[in-house]
Amino acid sequence: MHNLLAQTYDRLHGGKCLSRADALQLSRIPDPGAFFALADTIRRDFMGNRFHLCSIINARSGNCSEDCRFCAQSRRHTTEVAAYEVIAKEQALKQAKNSDQHGVRRLSLVTSGRRLTDAQLEEMRPLYAAIAGETSLALCASMGLLDGDGLQRLKKMGVSRYHCNLETSASFFPRVCTTHSHRQKAQTLKQAERVGLSLCSGGIIGMGESMEDRIDLAFELRELGVKSIPINILTPIAGTPLADQSALPLQEVLMTVALFRLINPDAVIRMAGGRQQLGRDQYRCFTAGANGAIVGNFLTTVGSGIEDDLHAFTDLGFVVSGE
Repeated sequence: MHNLLAQTYDRLHGGKCLSRADALQLSRIPDPGAFFALADTIRRDFMGNRFHLCSIINARSGNCSEDCRFCAQSRRHTTEVAAYEVIAKEQALKQAKNSDQHGVRRLSLVTSGRRLTDAQLEEMRPLYAAIAGETSLALCASMGLLDGDGLQRLKKMGVSRYHCNLETSASFFPRVCTTHSHRQKAQTLKQAERVGLSLCSGGIIGMGESMEDRIDLAFELRELGVKSIPINILTPIAGTPLADQSALPLQEVLMTVALFRLINPDAVIRMAGGRQQLGRDQYRCFTAGANGAIVGNFLTTVGSGIEDDLHAFTDLGFVVSGE
């Protein structure tokens, strides 16, 4: 297996991509410690020690028509999530300023629902204007399956990056959601790129998918040219169909992170929702290839404290700076 690690290093530094067959072989490596060290080396060689921070604001919550099995915001599930049409501008601005003061450089407004209507999109305009006017944050959006016109309107509001998670592999996706398709999500990303937005897309691990499914997701993200890849770890939420899903072992999480790094050597691999379940072990993800994180709270779950995160990232040798 040492030869496989050395060959992988040479392949990536020679400008070649990791093959699916090699990724599958690496996922079965008996010495994961050496594999994680390789992923960390590739991260440093291709991306340096700069750490990429972002945060999110739940701008529209609950009452979602879709049936995503992991999500507390679907009206098909009985959960205790708060439901509202649009966050108050003052509350959004308070959260944005807190992120800005802590050195976060990107912030996304995230809305529930299949996609925003034209009228709902217009409700985002004053929020973006206030954040742009009173912070230095770069603006992102995650607003469902928007068409080209909607994405172009967001760009005119100052949004520079669009987020739409593929969630999992194309083959496993129907076991996660039936009200929209994996293909529709990929098409949304392609339209966002066409209007000039950079792309953010990743998935959730721990929903019952195989390692092969995760590898397929990582390869599709590479094919789409995604350079910001959030990895969420399922947080089982009471009232959702995945409420009783078993937690992934730490080693499996680290293996997934390392594979995503080697398949996408020049992307930001960004730990997102669910990492708090690992306690202090969550920071081991950043020695196995990850070099970014969503900080602060997530959509319907509480995250780690920003100060604790910043200290941990700095202690690991990262330089926390703007994008």
